[in-house]
Amino acid sequence: MTWVNVVVQGVLLGGVYALLACGLSLMYGVMRIINLAHGDLAVVGAYLVTVVLDHEGVSPFIAFIAVLPVMLAIGYVLQRTILDRSLRAGILTPILATFGLSIAIQNILLRQFSPDVKSLGGNAGSLTTASWKITSQLSISAIGALTLAVAIGVIGGLHLFLHRTRYGSMMRATAQDVGSAELVGINSRRVYAWATALAVAIAALGGLFLGIRSTFDPTAGPTQLIFAFEAVVIGGLGSLWGTLAGGIVLGVSQTTGAQIDPNYSILAGNLVFLAVIAVRRGGLLGSSGESS
Repeated sequence: MTWVNVVVQGVLLGGVYALLACGLSLMYGVMRIINLAHGDLAVVGAYLVTVVLDHEGVSPFIAFIAVLPVMLAIGYVLQRTILDRSLRAGILTPILATFGLSIAIQNILLRQFSPDVKSLGGNAGSLTTASWKITSQLSISAIGALTLAVAIGVIGGLHLFLHRTRYGSMMRATAQDVGSAELVGINSRRVYAWATALAVAIAALGGLFLGIRSTFDPTAGPTQLIFAFEAVVIGGLGSLWGTLAGGIVLGVSQTTGAQIDPNYSILAGNLVFLAVIAVRRGGLLGSSGESS
């Protein structure tokens, strides 16, 4: 039963990684951009929630409602300025631009909030400690189950949005062939801007759950980016449902490694990541773009 518990906890941890990676997968699927500032934007979302909590005695989830439109605006402006110009400059330029953005965000957060470690768990009430005891050796945490449910809901919602709405169809058409999409009247710059806005907002949602489950500081972004990137690659670049699968595989591998030896947690995840690349380059569900 111990190993069953290890797997269950890994699946729940995978929900965090899937949520963090979902926006990264969306941006790659629509624009073929790997946003190296994605983890830092998630941390920005967590810090903005703390700002709201400092002024209002509400739960982090209520505070996030106020933060959500801000993150949507940040994503939209980011695409219409930095990313749009870098896309026109070449393939490598967006990577360099987002790398510079990552460094800038970390320095701004350090200056504004200091290097002190923060957490949102204390404001979430009993949710952080509540759990359902299945057997004497198996329990499911409430926050873990909620995170996984939200990750599935977000990915499912994005899937429906991309396949059942007019704007989602425009995103898929632009991702497949931007030139042909523009010939039929689709404004690719606007489509990219809204895709980035959605990706940044989802990253902030991931930052919210990260802040509730653990601690964060201004330099936590790159670590979260690595986990998110590994989840995306394991599942398949651009595949939304693959991102969920990749997050779960990464989470299970980390908890399994930690069960063998606490020092093997991160190493086990990295080894699985490398093994998937070596055996199946397209990831578990293949690289099927934003339409997955």
